Amino acid sequence: MSDHSSTPRPDGALAALARFCHRRRRLVLLAWIFGVAAVAFAGFGYGAASDNDFSGGDSGSAKAQALIERHFPERQGDTLTLAIKASKGIDDPAARRRIEKVVADLDASPLTGPVTSPYQDAAQVTPDRRIARMTIPLTDKEVEKTAVKPLVDEVKDASGDGVTLGLGGERAEKAETPPQGPTEGVGILTAAVILFVSFGSLVAMGLPIMTALMAILGGIALIRLVGYLVPAPDFTVLVAAMVGLGVGIDYALFIVTRYREARQDGDEPESAAVRAITTAGHAVLFAGTTVVIALLGLVVMGQRLMTGVAIAASVTVLVTMVAAVTLLPALLGFTGHRIDSLRLPRRAPRPRSAERRPPAERWAVTVQRRPLLAAVLAGAGLLVLAAPTLSMRLSLPDASVQPRDRSSYTSYEILSEGFGPGYGAPLIFAARIGSADADLRPVVEAVGRTGGIASVTPARISEDGRAATFMAFPKTGSQDEATADLVHELRDDVLPKAPGGAEVQVGGPNAAAIDVAEDVGARLPLMVAVVLALSLVLLIALVRSVTIAVQAAVMNLLSIGAAYGVLVAVVQWGWLGSALGFPTEMPITTWVPMMMFPLLFGLSMDYEVFLISRVREEYERTGDTRAAVTRGLARTAKVITAAAAIMIAVFGTSLLGSDVSVKQIGLGMAVAVLIDATVVRMILVPAVMELCGKANWWMPGRRPAEPALVKAAEKARV
Repeated sequence: MSDHSSTPRPDGALAALARFCHRRRRLVLLAWIFGVAAVAFAGFGYGAASDNDFSGGDSGSAKAQALIERHFPERQGDTLTLAIKASKGIDDPAARRRIEKVVADLDASPLTGPVTSPYQDAAQVTPDRRIARMTIPLTDKEVEKTAVKPLVDEVKDASGDGVTLGLGGERAEKAETPPQGPTEGVGILTAAVILFVSFGSLVAMGLPIMTALMAILGGIALIRLVGYLVPAPDFTVLVAAMVGLGVGIDYALFIVTRYREARQDGDEPESAAVRAITTAGHAVLFAGTTVVIALLGLVVMGQRLMTGVAIAASVTVLVTMVAAVTLLPALLGFTGHRIDSLRLPRRAPRPRSAERRPPAERWAVTVQRRPLLAAVLAGAGLLVLAAPTLSMRLSLPDASVQPRDRSSYTSYEILSEGFGPGYGAPLIFAARIGSADADLRPVVEAVGRTGGIASVTPARISEDGRAATFMAFPKTGSQDEATADLVHELRDDVLPKAPGGAEVQVGGPNAAAIDVAEDVGARLPLMVAVVLALSLVLLIALVRSVTIAVQAAVMNLLSIGAAYGVLVAVVQWGWLGSALGFPTEMPITTWVPMMMFPLLFGLSMDYEVFLISRVREEYERTGDTRAAVTRGLARTAKVITAAAAIMIAVFGTSLLGSDVSVKQIGLGMAVAVLIDATVVRMILVPAVMELCGKANWWMPGRRPAEPALVKAAEKARV
């Protein structure tokens, strides 16, 4: 049955845009090709470098870092750490020859500064002489990871004959982490298969893929240029590629589906393209705007780099939106009547007028018969899945959570055995002093007597006599909850009671990770409130119903909470963690839940927009809420299922990569989309809308609209 009666007027701005792009398709296609090529040349050739410094603000670790940068400039360079373990001791002649060769090669590298061999400094060797360490300064603060990789490989290759060597440090970890590899390619291939199964046509399959790839290429290149204005960390491109690829294919999928429906209703190619853009394209713009607004909610977190991530991902989504309503109608103009060409032979579909209803419609009717039971069971299931969220811990990944075959993990393991698990991430204390004669020994001794401290170093005065610093090594590693408790004990109890300790700041990688995690936890409710409020306003404007907008917000919160819970169970508790590629149990990476919420809220609203906009069309046509829900669900179930499967494939392929943080966000988002497209859309939405009845369409100050069929009947009687 045609639904022309509910189609927007063909003389609006979107209709004019679709008509122009369809008629001037060669011009539009060439503009996209040359525009993307120009942006790609500038972005990939001259784009801004990534920025991974999450420090800043007024936290204790940020103040300590600022003091060190100002008064100890000689300590600003990055360092590597060589860890050595010899089964017969480092003084064994064969072991010593092997170790000294590696030390000499590292010392001779143009990337490194002067090094001190463990044979020259007894403090670098354990009492039993089996384990040693060596700090290697890097001469270039911005050294590329590709330059460090040969040093890592040389150290790994030197292990053997009872000697184990590992090279650690942030630069070594990055150098050893391989690129994500073919994960995006696997996601695209999987999406192509899903589209082909859904459409049954190679031509129809190719249009969403081509549109999304063109948009992603332009969006990522644009991100690199935007980086000059708003810096972003190196994982931004991976996240933006995942999100852009998912929404890009999905948006094009919805439009192509509506185009094919219009063609089946007898529309000519141009009018079908106009109809698709003014219906599905209209929903795409609202859905994409919701995603962008949700992403920009990250700005209220006050994290400089997360603001960069939000803007970069928003740029990618904006480009995919523009591509969906400009490039896609142009491509539809090229295909014309051949949209279903190159089909696999299959049984002819049943006509729409057939008495047998689609499975999704029959399912909706089943849910509507027992709406309260369905809503309670689905809601309770989501709450059970969300329960682990209450035990979520946040941290930044270090060498201890890397794959076991990495040199950085070998270094961590050796140093932990010889010098304690806290050696790799010491607490760095810094204080402003009045003169070079200041005595910090009472503070150092008080810190040293603290239960969780393994050892401390003597205080060191800066050359200008205005600042002092010393280090303390915890007994526990950076991922241990006890380390966070130790930092709080030092700040709240130990330092205030020590003479002169009130002016001492606790910094270093451990303290910085703790401060960032706590700052995120404190600001997260504000971000949730902002995203909820702005998204509700947009959804009310689209569906013209306060009730449905509130329903959508609550259901989205339930699905996101369930995704958080599954993420905690897998990553933090270790349930199926090794099977999914996580080397060990670990806290959730600090930025992952912060990034997941706006992304998932926006993407969940996508499905809500596409489903409810179709339900709204049916309601305005018939005035029957129950029929509108079943009809809307039946007409969108197949396309939403395909869209969700594509999203799950794109996000799920991140598990094939090597970055544990990107794997976490990919897993969480894949789970959320799965829950949203099944439990929420197939159970909660029809059940709750059945319970609300006419109240679904409540809008303050507006009289209920008279359905189109009622109007037609009145007109016929007259």
